[in-house]
Amino acid sequence: MKKKKIVVAITGASGAIYAKVLLQKLAVLETQIQDLAVIMSDNAKDVWRYELEDESYKDFNVKFYDKNDFMAPFASGSARYDTMIIIPCSMGTMGRIASGISNDLTTRAADVILKERRRLILVARDTPLNLIHINNMKTITEAGGVICPAVPSFYSKPKTLEEVAATVVNRVLDLAGFEVDSYQWGEKETN
Repeated sequence: MKKKKIVVAITGASGAIYAKVLLQKLAVLETQIQDLAVIMSDNAKDVWRYELEDESYKDFNVKFYDKNDFMAPFASGSARYDTMIIIPCSMGTMGRIASGISNDLTTRAADVILKERRRLILVARDTPLNLIHINNMKTITEAGGVICPAVPSFYSKPKTLEEVAATVVNRVLDLAGFEVDSYQWGEKETN
C-alpha cells in the first residue's frame, strides 16, 4: 500500500471529539502515512477547550500549520497531498469551498485537492440544514468532494462518547482509503 500524504483541517464547528478521535486513530495508522499536516482554526481551539475541557490537541505529534501559512506545502498541487479531511466542517468553511473562496489555508488546501482531483472529505457538523447548505454540499460533491455528515451509527453498540465518535471517524478513514479494523455490518463485533 502506498503511504498517504494527508491534511486534516479542524474548524470551529461543534464536534471537537471527532477531530480528537481522528488524530488518535491516525497516530495508530502511522505506518500508512507518509506525511500528516494539521490546520486548526482559532475557533476550533476555542471549541476544543470548551467541549473537551482541555488542550490535548497540543499533545499530538503532528505538524500544525497556521491558518494563514500559504507557504505550507499542501497549498500547492505540486506537493501531491492525496487526501484532505475537514473534521468537523463548519457550514461557513463549506460555503467558502463551494464558492471557490480561498481566504485561508484550509480553503486554499481544499481548492488544491479538488483541482488536482484528489480526495476531499468534509465531515459536516450542523443540523438542521437550510437550502444554502444543501446546495453547497451538492456543489462540492459535483466537484469531486465527499460530504460525510457526522452522523454516528449504532450497529456496533458503542458505549462511550469516544466509541460513538469512532463510528463516524472509522467511516471517514475508510473513505480516505486507510485499512482500518472496525465494525462492519453483518460481521461479529470487534473490540
